[in-house]
Amino acid sequence: MSQQPRLVFDLFAGCGGLSLGLESSGFVPALVCELDVHARSTYLRNRNHFIGKQKFKEIQDLHFGAVDTINSKNLNKVMTILKSAYKTSKKPEIDLIVGGPPCQGYSGIGHRRSYGVEKKELPSNRLFEPMAELIKKVQPKIFLFENVKGILSGRWTKNGQKGEIWEDVRGCFRNLEGYTTNWKLIQAKDYGVPQNRPRVLLVGIRNDIAKKAGLKVSHGDNSAVEDGLLPQPHLFKPPNLDELLSDLIDNQISSVLFSQDFPRDFSNKTYLREPETRLQKQMRTTPNNIVLTKGDPLTEQEYSKHRALVVEKFTYMLENKGKISERYATKKFAQRLLPQKWGNKGPSITATSLPDDYVHYQQPRILTVREWARLQTFPDWYEFSGKRTTGGTRRAGVPTKGIFERELPKYTQIGNAVPVTLAQLIGNHFSEILKTAGA
Repeated sequence: MSQQPRLVFDLFAGCGGLSLGLESSGFVPALVCELDVHARSTYLRNRNHFIGKQKFKEIQDLHFGAVDTINSKNLNKVMTILKSAYKTSKKPEIDLIVGGPPCQGYSGIGHRRSYGVEKKELPSNRLFEPMAELIKKVQPKIFLFENVKGILSGRWTKNGQKGEIWEDVRGCFRNLEGYTTNWKLIQAKDYGVPQNRPRVLLVGIRNDIAKKAGLKVSHGDNSAVEDGLLPQPHLFKPPNLDELLSDLIDNQISSVLFSQDFPRDFSNKTYLREPETRLQKQMRTTPNNIVLTKGDPLTEQEYSKHRALVVEKFTYMLENKGKISERYATKKFAQRLLPQKWGNKGPSITATSLPDDYVHYQQPRILTVREWARLQTFPDWYEFSGKRTTGGTRRAGVPTKGIFERELPKYTQIGNAVPVTLAQLIGNHFSEILKTAGA
């Protein structure tokens, strides 16, 4: 009989930040669900593990688009594949189901970019319901729902009650029989991530597992850390941006931006420096445990060809501690200069779907896709599929015209992800709970 590893179903998986952290904690993705074809392609191209004797990325019956397509027939097929892969006579146990339904309608910025329809009219805002339905069918040992802070105060309509969206979400998961549930509003910076990034994490642990692990069997509110369902904040301070990014700086880039004499391919294909910090070595370590050095291949280090006026604006910000003069002011979302050092209060930013929200701390430009990925603690070997960036209706759709499809370019995929470091700490904690429970 093959030993069954700890299996996880990842819903609304995006480009795979949550799964990558969980994999580092010993969990093995056995089902992926992601509607966007480019994000799903990113997810699959970075996964080379096997389910039985076949690569997970090649088993199409374990890959889904819309979460509501995972019906009883499809689910039975999934379970049959897993049962065969691990040569067990019993129905395979799923250790973990995780999911962060699209947050554009819950986030204040995201909703403004959705062209102003009522949140109840956005189909993506009710996707917590099929997630709960799948949990009910599968009965995993643990489940995790993740979302933005705005879900706590969101209203379904302009005249609705503040917090009514969260009441519906919370009630939906609370009503699942046989589970202890609790949630917490956490900040990613408290877990070693170089961002502030507040997130709502709701955890459910099957009552039999909770009892064996010595956890309180009940339904709590905003005390999941205190009750032991989520890990305690990390002991180490999050890294400063120079600790994270300095090895990727090309000193020639500023002069090219000033001259406006752009090469056709404005990128670095190899590392120009050796890793300079412990964290940079970690970012540059491959799955085969090789640390990439100067001259080794580097992906996603393509620079934006900013117009002269934009370069002037960014230069002014660099020379004036982030201040934007009236000459360069626009009606766009406010741009901020990234600090080289965070200061005593720690990170003050949240990576979003828009790369031009932030300016590099040393050069008059926005971050590259690779630098953006490091903000979310993705290692450098992780590759992304799709367009580099896009904008307007292609990124947000036009809900007022019934167009809900959106493109997820690389920056957006990364901005939507769960930071890998946070996911790993959560995975470590869940693994300890299961180990303590003997499950």
